[in-house]
Amino acid sequence: MTDDAGREPPPTTVPSGIPALEVASRTPRSADLPELLVITGMSGAGRTKAAAVLEDLDWYVVDNLPAQLLTQLAGMLSTGPGGVHRLAAVVDVRGREFFADLVNVVDSLYEAGIAHRILFLDASDAVLVQRFEAVRRPHPLQGEGRILDGIAEERNLLREIRERADVVIDTTELNVHDLAREVRLAVSGDDEALRVHLVSFGFKYGLPLDADHVVDVRFLSNPYWISELRHLTGRDEPVRRYVLGLPGARDFVHRYVEALEPVLTGYTNEDKRYVTIAVGCTGGKHRSVAMAEDVGAELRAKGHRVAVTHRDLGRE
Repeated sequence: MTDDAGREPPPTTVPSGIPALEVASRTPRSADLPELLVITGMSGAGRTKAAAVLEDLDWYVVDNLPAQLLTQLAGMLSTGPGGVHRLAAVVDVRGREFFADLVNVVDSLYEAGIAHRILFLDASDAVLVQRFEAVRRPHPLQGEGRILDGIAEERNLLREIRERADVVIDTTELNVHDLAREVRLAVSGDDEALRVHLVSFGFKYGLPLDADHVVDVRFLSNPYWISELRHLTGRDEPVRRYVLGLPGARDFVHRYVEALEPVLTGYTNEDKRYVTIAVGCTGGKHRSVAMAEDVGAELRAKGHRVAVTHRDLGRE
């Protein structure tokens, strides 16, 4: 078929028979647009862990939401400052009679033009049985029957919504760390980098309680005993130049950052998302501040996400 000018119409990438609403669901997402993610799937497949991962990624997460409230909840989404930009709702068979309307609610989201995605978590029957037996809890649908009876009923209820899912994650062979990585990849397109927090401190005020690593830089000469530097801090260039110019200072920074590389890689592999490195001197004013800033700069140069704070600056 041609138009009035005799030109062929542009080819469609949608096979015949595919509903238009399914086409709309594949509209590319913009990083500036608010996101609504519906999390559902088999009980025991990892919905709770997926929700926790999203909370760590700064999503606003609502658990065990009745399906009928999805449209109203989407009204919380905002493109302005201070609003909810990424919203995730866990909707599953715990909602009992309310869950039966999920497919119709998803249709209403399309009709209302509310952009959203569906993340479906699944696992084999055998693994689901093992997980329920491990926690010694009944399947929410098993009633007076066996766990397998509840699983079979749930699969039947979820069949249509699984077919509509944008992302299906099979957790049969995944541990909690693998699952977290898969969820991050599903929602952001890449794995969330480890966040490194460097904090300088003074030993005389006590160790930071949340420190994963503690570095003692009191092996360096103290600028406090130089009258021209005493009133300054490790953020000031004269102190920074003095501290990093001391014998062994730069070499220590290079070697310490080099030693941290396999540690940070291991943390990432073990799904640790945050690490706090405490750098201490006597009062937390000169040496620890300058050294923490320099270690942070080298870690950033290697591609790490780094924040540097100074706990005890200004206390003396």
